[in-house]
Formats: sequence, structure tokens, C-alpha cells
Amino acid sequence: MLAQWRLAWLLARRFRRGRERSRFLSFISASSTFGIALGCMVFIVGLSVMNGFGEVLEERFLKLVPHVEFRAVEGALEYPEMIFDLAAQHPEVTAARASIRTQALVQQGREFVGVQVNGIAPEQTQAIAEYMPATAWQALQQPKSVVLGTGLAEKLGVSEGDNVRFVVASERGFQAPKRVNLEVVGLFRFGGQVDHQLAYVNLATARSLIGLERGVTGVELEVTDLFAAERIANEIGYQLRDYVYLDHWMRAQGHLYRDIQMVRVVMYLVLILVLAVACFNIVSTLVMTVQEKRRHIGILRTMGLRRGSLVKVFMLQGIQNGAVGACFGVLAGIVLSLSLPTLLAALESLSGSTLLASDVYFVDRIPVLIQTVDIVLVAAVAFILSLLATLYPAWQAARIEVVDAISS
Repeated sequence: MLAQWRLAWLLARRFRRGRERSRFLSFISASSTFGIALGCMVFIVGLSVMNGFGEVLEERFLKLVPHVEFRAVEGALEYPEMIFDLAAQHPEVTAARASIRTQALVQQGREFVGVQVNGIAPEQTQAIAEYMPATAWQALQQPKSVVLGTGLAEKLGVSEGDNVRFVVASERGFQAPKRVNLEVVGLFRFGGQVDHQLAYVNLATARSLIGLERGVTGVELEVTDLFAAERIANEIGYQLRDYVYLDHWMRAQGHLYRDIQMVRVVMYLVLILVLAVACFNIVSTLVMTVQEKRRHIGILRTMGLRRGSLVKVFMLQGIQNGAVGACFGVLAGIVLSLSLPTLLAALESLSGSTLLASDVYFVDRIPVLIQTVDIVLVAAVAFILSLLATLYPAWQAARIEVVDAISS
């Protein structure tokens, strides 16, 4: 059995590299290999970029977005300690923190800018601390202090040490809005619209803004499995005494993840179509090879080569094109993916334009993450389609009669 496959392999290599092969046939064969290699390379790069954005979404952006959130329907939570106890008992919850969130206007002169104010306990929340100076993080624990995003500070024309006035609407009827002066103790830079929309204060300052005597308005949880956030929110939320709003990151920011996954699915479909088109050249190559090698086929049949072995010869010849193209495409895709951030940075410096503006997106460089499963999948699709492309020409070669082949 092994000897038959070895003979078929040697004949396939001889047919593929035969000197009497026409230039046109060689061109068609080379184009099929190049098409498969190009398709594999492009899609490995594309999938690596999608993986990079997914990793940035999970590892960076979701540090500022609560995985699970329980927010009071009105006023403050009456039993926040119950949420903390249930969170501590749940095996999939890694952290719980209190929060107070409200909408406000920042007044600077005659200009008003809308901002979301997040009241946090600095000892419980460490994620945002990575994006601001340590002095600002320590000063945030002082009363009447606030940390602004750099974009918001630039728009207001304020800097560290300045005072800004926050205007918060009253929650009790038609009363005049409350005005509170806060000192800017630092700035944070995260990237994107976050820098233009968020301000951080401690819990005591947040209570004075909304007129809350004690307690908090919400509790935020971090979970081990991001995609189990909805289930965890329901498991804990249904045990609470408070009437709360159950929220999770998939509801607020899940569209980003769904968009990435949708692009991945579309890319897989396009990958199959592009490789299928490239494999049509394999079909053309083998069909033309069968016609060109009719006499050789007849001679091999008279020497005792069976139809099954003849099928193996032409299948192996087509698989060589697919295998060579897939190997070169995978290697080129890995190399290009690894060097893509450097190449794009060089392109930005030469053109003077920015692909990802830091004031619009929360990343300023194209992220890349190469996953082995994507490489294996792309190579497997190329190999399988190459194999399928050989079936009809190989079957056609096996149907050739010996007499007709020799006399042609």
C-alpha cells in the first residue's frame, strides 16, 4: 500500500515538473498556487487584526465598563451589603465595588459641557488608576476633588489645580439645579470618547453632588467569564431584596463584540469563496494535464497501473499546488501580521496622517493577535478545497481507455 502511494507521488511530481509542459499550463498552475497563498496570507492577517481588537476590547476597554451592574431604581440601595455577600459567595465573581453614577453639566464661564460623573471608592477601583498619575489617584480621596479626562479638560481649558463648577439636576421635583465647585486634582488619558465624557470623584463627593446622605446607588461586579455576565447578573439579582436594574456589559457595549464576531464570520465566508476561486485554477490545470498526458496515461495503463493508482496520481498533483500555496501563504501571513503595526506606523509617519485617531478610538495602533486555531483553520480550508478540486480531473483521467490514449 505504501509503495503504491510512493509511486503515485513520484508520478505526480513528474507530471507537475515535466519539461514538455506548455508555458500556458505552467502559468495556470503557478497562478493557482499564488492565489491560494495570497488568500491564506490576507485572511490570516485579517483574522489576526480582528483577534487583536477583541483582545483590546476584553483586556482594556472592559476595565472601565462594569461586567455586571446592579443599580437602584430610585434613590440609594437599601441593602448593598447583601449584594457584596452574594458576590463573595459566587465562584465566578472576582471583585465587587460600590459606585454612584450621575449626569451633570460642567460650567466654565458661559460654556456648559455634559459629562458623566462616576463616584468610586479608590481603594476598591484600580482599573482607571493605570491611566492617571499616582499623585492624582491619591488626591482623588480628598473631598471636593475631581479627575477629568484630558479631552474634556482641553475643551474646558482647565488644568490641574483649577476649580470647575458642576451643575446637577435635582431629583426632587422642580427645584433649582445644584451647583458644586470641585478642584481638578489630575487628568486621565484612556483614549477615545472616554476622555471627553467621563469625570471621576470619590463616593463622598458624589453623594454631595446628588444630595444623598448615605449609601450608594449601585454595585459593580467583575466576573471571570465575560460571556457569562448575563447569567451571573440574573443568578445574583433574583436573590436581592432591593428593586434594582440588572445590567451587564453585553447590553451596553456588546455591539462592539458582535460587530467583531460578525466581521470574523464574513471573513471566513469570503475566505472559502476566494480559495474556491483559486482552486478552479487547479481544476483547469489538471484537466489540461489529463488531455496533454493522454499518451503517457495509456502507456502507464499498459504497464499495469490501475485506475485507482491513476486517480491518486492526479489527486496528489493537485494537492501539491494547494499545499505549497497554503504553506507559503501561512508563513507570509504570520510574518506580515507580526510586522503590521511597525509597517503601519512607518506609513503614518511618511503620509503624515493617522489611521486610528486617539481622540476617537480607544486604541491608537492596529492591534494584532495571532491564534493557532485560525492558522490551522485557514490551512485546512485551503487543503480541503484543493483536494476537492482534484476529484473531477482524477476521475476523468481514470476513465480514459488504453487504446484511445495510445492511438491519440
